[in-house]
Amino acid sequence: MSALPVPSINAARVHTIRRGREVLRLESDAIEVLAKSLDESFARAVEVMQSCRGSVVVTGIGKAGLIGQKISASFSSTGTPSHFLHPAEAVHGDLGKVRSDDVVLLLSYSGETDEIIRLLPSLRELASYTMAITSKQTSTLAKNVDLTLTLGSLTEACPLGLAPSTTTTAMLALGDALALVASELQGFTRNHFARYHPAGALGRSLTRVEQIMRPLAECRVAHESHDVRNVLVQLSRPGRRTGAIMLHDDEGRLTGVFTDSDLAKLLERSGESQLDQPISSCMTRRFQVVRQGEPLPVALSILADRKISELPVVDEDQRPLGLIDVTDVMSVVKSYWPKPHTTAGVHDSSESVVEEPHILPLRRPKNT
Repeated sequence: MSALPVPSINAARVHTIRRGREVLRLESDAIEVLAKSLDESFARAVEVMQSCRGSVVVTGIGKAGLIGQKISASFSSTGTPSHFLHPAEAVHGDLGKVRSDDVVLLLSYSGETDEIIRLLPSLRELASYTMAITSKQTSTLAKNVDLTLTLGSLTEACPLGLAPSTTTTAMLALGDALALVASELQGFTRNHFARYHPAGALGRSLTRVEQIMRPLAECRVAHESHDVRNVLVQLSRPGRRTGAIMLHDDEGRLTGVFTDSDLAKLLERSGESQLDQPISSCMTRRFQVVRQGEPLPVALSILADRKISELPVVDEDQRPLGLIDVTDVMSVVKSYWPKPHTTAGVHDSSESVVEEPHILPLRRPKNT
């Protein structure tokens, strides 16, 4: 059998691919050179960010302004308060956003941008510190700020050498480096990150178990020495209840759980005569727990892997703090699936099948 012919790529597409690679190479080379050129100015800039008692105010116009908005967002989301100041709006009243304890970061590759240069006298008067990201130390901008981070001479990836591309990529990368290193040195943690990102899949994946558990006041909790009947009667309450009773010893440590399934097995095996025995004699002693502070995906994995409906949340001393009921997490998990397409009055099982969520899977994939 003859081999199938290999489809050829026409010359135009070959050129397009080559140019795309050149653009990426130029921009990546610029970042590599910039990384090697970092000096004490970068360290001083990070120190200023760390000691800032106000906000890091970022300003720039045009493409540099768009990069500035991203840099400001990176600062804010990683623990350094920040906001963007539009240069044109600044001279029409928005300079009131700058406070005496703020640090201002000005972006201009040329260092001669009119809208930026005219802000300098006001910013030096209003803010505690000014710094710039620009191309060279001899520019007007560099000469009129407290600290300058230089990008060096860069060639734009644009075939005309005009459209900001390499310069804005380098500017963005340097801004990210400032924000992320400052964040690291400030001790920014995953828990802090979750606090600033409560929405979306990312935030939900960082949710801690105590944020969704039922607090102890809403759970059924009893001493292990009480008899089954009294526990069931005394802990009955109106409204939706959990399917598990958490049992503890004299020290308050969790020693077992008694579920609706345990009750059913007890009645099937021995009838009502066993209801007056200590609940410790029939409780489940080998049970799963999750520690306070653990991320929600850990709890979901336990619920799924162990095929259980209730999961106690305990502190470091094994004392119960609350309970995660599978029904309480369904609303959280549901948000990880796209809504299935449905047709009114028609049920098609193939349309009801949705993919498992990527971040919080209910079932761990088996190794193949």
